[in-house]
Amino acid sequence: MTDPKERARYIMIGGFLGAGKTTSIQAFARYISERKLQKVGLITNDQGAGLVDSAIGRSHQFPVEEISGGCFCCRFNSLVEAAQHLVDLPEQDVPDVFLAEPVGSCTDLVATVSVPLQQVYGNSYVVAPLSVVVDPTRALRVLGLDDQGRKFSANVIYIYRKQLQEADHIVINKIDSVSPERLLVLKEALACEFPEARLFEVSAREGTGLEEWFECLLSGEMDSRRYLDIDYAKYGDGEALLGWLNATLHIEAGDDEIDGNELLKELAGLLRESLAGREVTIAHLKMTLTPLGDPYEIAAINLVRDDAEPELSHHLLEPIEEGELLLNIRAECDAGDLKSACEAAFDEILRDRLGLQFEVTHSEAFQPGKPVPTHRVTATAPLVAHGNKSSEI
Repeated sequence: MTDPKERARYIMIGGFLGAGKTTSIQAFARYISERKLQKVGLITNDQGAGLVDSAIGRSHQFPVEEISGGCFCCRFNSLVEAAQHLVDLPEQDVPDVFLAEPVGSCTDLVATVSVPLQQVYGNSYVVAPLSVVVDPTRALRVLGLDDQGRKFSANVIYIYRKQLQEADHIVINKIDSVSPERLLVLKEALACEFPEARLFEVSAREGTGLEEWFECLLSGEMDSRRYLDIDYAKYGDGEALLGWLNATLHIEAGDDEIDGNELLKELAGLLRESLAGREVTIAHLKMTLTPLGDPYEIAAINLVRDDAEPELSHHLLEPIEEGELLLNIRAECDAGDLKSACEAAFDEILRDRLGLQFEVTHSEAFQPGKPVPTHRVTATAPLVAHGNKSSEI
């Protein structure tokens, strides 16, 4: 086998919707580039096209490959092709490290992605341990330690718990958002229920506690075999309960300029109110706004719960005349409700309140289909190299 020093490192960072995976990955990419002087490639993933995560990655000038139309497990060959596209860049840009962000509603990633990649493409990649990032407030609610806020259905919670069960590293993110007492309660619960996982406490936004976690991923190699005992009927039902909406809009201010940061705040606030009125449980709402022709300038906003405030993570420095707005929403509801709520919000905020001209250039609203992995390795049914499937679900 090729010396690990000569192989690219594949690092997958999972976690439920709204946990802060994208912020963590961007911080990790900067850490590798600035401190290790290595090149980084990003691989983003979604059930649909038009990703906020890809736009944010490009704004930081990292090469990005986007896999849409299904999760990594169901688009395994596309994952390998995406990595190859990054390898085919000019020699000076070829990544030493691939940071991959799977769909936030996916689980069983060790058996369907990490181990197949290690077994079939081990000469090309060192596969790092799987990290799962969690939002502490949501984790406290899912684990039954906090009775505040709207709850997800049982089969959505099933997916959440399975993500934690297969993690080598459980990364408690946003530690600055909860009290030390609540953080301690969560740490003790996670350590008790998932004793095989190593716990990290970080704030990707503030840059707290990241180095120890990053160094573990840069030095370690996956050697666990946490093959989940997973009910794919429950898993599929849980995903089908989640509505998905991706939209891309072209906006123009006419003779005036607009404050893009305030536009995102107003739109996110109205969408939160509208969806709350429909009793929709928000998993994650995120938007970006980029000036026309300048993908490196960007405003970005996130809303991770119904009772949370929208937060700007990236700011535009100047008003803009024209730009592209990307909106991604994931929520437990019918996708049609997401679509109608968004259309009404576009009309009220963009047209009526701000007097903007806008055109929806891409829009898709749907419920994810049942996951059907390309490969699935289990302890009793190892992968046959280059086969179509290793075992039946």
